[in-house]
Amino acid sequence: MVDNNDALIREVNEEMRREQLARLWERYGYYIAGAAVAIVVVIAGAKLWETQRIAAANQAGSEYEQAVDLAKSGKIEDAGKAFDKLAETGPKGYGALSALAHAGTLLKTDKRPEALAVFDKIVADKSTDPLLADFARIQAASLRLGEADFTEMENRLKPLTGEGSSWRYIAGELLGTAALKAGKLDEARATLLPLLAEPGLTQSAKERIDRLMGGIATSELSNAAPAPTTPAAAPAEKAVEPSAAPAASPAKPETPPAAKDSEKPASAP
Repeated sequence: MVDNNDALIREVNEEMRREQLARLWERYGYYIAGAAVAIVVVIAGAKLWETQRIAAANQAGSEYEQAVDLAKSGKIEDAGKAFDKLAETGPKGYGALSALAHAGTLLKTDKRPEALAVFDKIVADKSTDPLLADFARIQAASLRLGEADFTEMENRLKPLTGEGSSWRYIAGELLGTAALKAGKLDEARATLLPLLAEPGLTQSAKERIDRLMGGIATSELSNAAPAPTTPAAAPAEKAVEPSAAPAASPAKPETPPAAKDSEKPASAP
């Protein structure tokens, strides 16, 4: 009897659930169907976008390799045009790499201002990978080292000298060089000296910094050397020639003959 009652209760519950579902479908069935279609469309769109992205990346990679081959074969101008086109139309990653390569071709053809403009454009683009942007900043600072004042160099390089920067060694070296060129010897030493204690500094970088420290010491010695002065005039008694020196302390010095003559009164006319 108990089992029959349990079976009856289950049937009633199932019938109630079916009725509730039927009512929900009547009320919200179109919304549910629309949501299901939307999910399918989103998934299909994501798959299509991923496929197109991969295809574009493959195409950009092929174009990049072709431009590199042009550069290796000595066709610098053609390579520069190919890199420039890819920098404008290619995916972000290949676009930044192509822009850097384009700047390199400009430098090879001695177009420094144009290369500097490309590097600065890469730095200004907020979507550029930070590592590539910092590399472009270093390259731009290197191009400006001989012409820019210390304030400009400091603005370009200071953000790269922090502990978390991958370029802090070369940025510190460039900043110290700029300070030395500007005559800011204390700032140059404060920037360069800590680099010598860095374990990651290469041997060639240590040698360059040692030379810069030697330049600082030379400049300090040059600035500390006293200027040549005119010898002081000798005392009057030492300036008198020995032959004109007075005789040894007579009680009353003898008046020189010229003076005696001058003391006689003039004869009347």
